[in-house]
Amino acid sequence: MTADLTILYEHPAWFVPLFAALDRRGVRFDAQHLSDHRFDPGDPVPPAPVVLSRVAMSSFLREGEHGIFYAEALFAHWAARGARVINGAGVIAVDRSKARQLSLIAGLGLGIPRTRVVHRAADLAAAAAEIGFPLVVKANIGGSGAGIVRYASADELTASVAARTAPESVDRVLLVQEYVPARAGIVTRIETLAGKFLYAIDIESPADAFDLCPADACEIGRGTGAITIIRADPAPELIDAAERIARAAGLDLGGIEVMIDARDGVAKFYDINALSNFVARPLDILGWDPHEQLVDYLEAAIAASRS
Repeated sequence: MTADLTILYEHPAWFVPLFAALDRRGVRFDAQHLSDHRFDPGDPVPPAPVVLSRVAMSSFLREGEHGIFYAEALFAHWAARGARVINGAGVIAVDRSKARQLSLIAGLGLGIPRTRVVHRAADLAAAAAEIGFPLVVKANIGGSGAGIVRYASADELTASVAARTAPESVDRVLLVQEYVPARAGIVTRIETLAGKFLYAIDIESPADAFDLCPADACEIGRGTGAITIIRADPAPELIDAAERIARAAGLDLGGIEVMIDARDGVAKFYDINALSNFVARPLDILGWDPHEQLVDYLEAAIAASRS
């Protein structure tokens, strides 16, 4: 092994700031692109003592032959051969299933939107009758707002199913979920590192705009002004809840998304995202760059691998 750190990534632009931060600090790393990757399950030597997953669940949007399930098998192999895999196979298993995320969150006694999980489009109407309208249908594996559609009525949903325009998920699992009106139209994303609060941002978007990715590359693709992002100071109980979720999910780093239900003021947690691109223009929004803390964490992991 010549590198101290291997990074497996998929998106061609999202991790330029991370790579630059590692270069500035002199970390010996090898960035491996997921799309053209292959591995030998008989190889006893991982590529580096520390591996960082930067695998996006939205990769299926960019490549039909996506590597989500491949990466899960690869990380399990590298971990079994002695590598410290950050956000490894177990985390991917949670990250790629909104149903598992909601079960985990509810199991901690925290609020979630009322939800039913199905695996056939034919069952959407029956599930919707238990939830009530308006509601959203979500793909179990999503990302960047993909696979989420709001329906205002049973007729609208029935017509969509008949026309085969309802969302689909690459794993065939769908969620029928109440449409939660977020207080002031704001979703809060609480970022964690090593199970502890790192920072938080409030994201405000137009109604029914579900792409809330806050990173530079997302802003470029979506256009500036599509969402509004400001630094947030969540209540201590929300920070505590996010840290509990991160630890229960085994997240080494990742974001927890929550909204305050405008109807009753109850916090509804609804997403665990293991792919933290970090916020665009961090110096302007936060006053500091969280990539430096991530590199500190990676350097500590590398040092621990040598002991």
